[in-house]
Amino acid sequence: HFLQGHGLRGLYTPLELSFSASKLRDMDALSKSDPMLVVYTKMDGRLEEIGRTEVILNSLEPLWITKTMINYQFEIVQPLVFRIYDIDTKYHNTPVKMLNLAQQDFLGEAFCNLSEIVTKFNHSLSLNLRNGSGHALQGTMTVHAEETASSRMAVEMTFHCLNLDNKDTFSKSDPFLRVSRLSESAVAIPICKTEVINNNLNPVWRPITLTSQQYSSRDDPLLVECFDFDASGNHELMGALQTTIAQLENLYKSKAGANFYSKKGQKKLKGQLFLDTFQEKVQHTFLDYISSGFELNFMVAVDFTASNGDPRTPQSLHYIDPSGRLNSYQQGNSRGQRSSTVL
Repeated sequence: HFLQGHGLRGLYTPLELSFSASKLRDMDALSKSDPMLVVYTKMDGRLEEIGRTEVILNSLEPLWITKTMINYQFEIVQPLVFRIYDIDTKYHNTPVKMLNLAQQDFLGEAFCNLSEIVTKFNHSLSLNLRNGSGHALQGTMTVHAEETASSRMAVEMTFHCLNLDNKDTFSKSDPFLRVSRLSESAVAIPICKTEVINNNLNPVWRPITLTSQQYSSRDDPLLVECFDFDASGNHELMGALQTTIAQLENLYKSKAGANFYSKKGQKKLKGQLFLDTFQEKVQHTFLDYISSGFELNFMVAVDFTASNGDPRTPQSLHYIDPSGRLNSYQQGNSRGQRSSTVL
């Protein structure tokens, strides 16, 4: 809640879940079952429905087309419940969202945590179906998780500017770039900014990376603004231009510069924006590392250096003596090592 309230998000990966089942029970007399799958998450002991598939007619081996979207959050346990129903023939023309599940035949349910799926090498998990009391039933279901394409695609760009207008009196400006996405209502939503280059009217910034989640599509409008940094936070605009990812790629290929404009876009300025690199790439996500066996260890240390004085002075307990004489901490560490060796 704190992170969301401050416009931040936890570590998550958008996933698309797809489903299939095998050897389901046949509940119909003159035909096969017509299965539909319902997906739930369990929150605070309560089930919350997050998706339903379409109804597959006359099949005990359904392969559903409808997907369910979910965010995989590494920091929390995300229990999932899957329930399969045989939809009665008289409800086949009823939208799936409107179906009363109590009026359908129950074919079985399965449980798992989302992490059990994503940590599989192929991101697929098969589960045995059970009844409401937990006893095994005929049939299995398989759930497959796939990262959405937008969460992996990214563009890495390196910008530089020439001939920026100087906004300072006794020195040169300290420019940085801010890139924003323009919403349908023309509201600028900041998505990225560069570092500040001090005292320079021809700055070259380190590469920045924009994911397709940030810029939406190659043809959606972006606003690139150049500011003169001010420690007070009152940064002065040095120029702005509206563009798209596709236009930035063309700018890179042409090796030409794009002119900045004044705040209202009426006056062309002498400052120009150039792209030194433009590279589209697939960005490896946290899920890639987890499914490949990556392990995390968390360690905490408290550094009391300030209370022990400046480590550059011989009086400090942290002073590293060029002659090789050990300080108090090094002596304590060496004793600890000897003690552990004896133990």
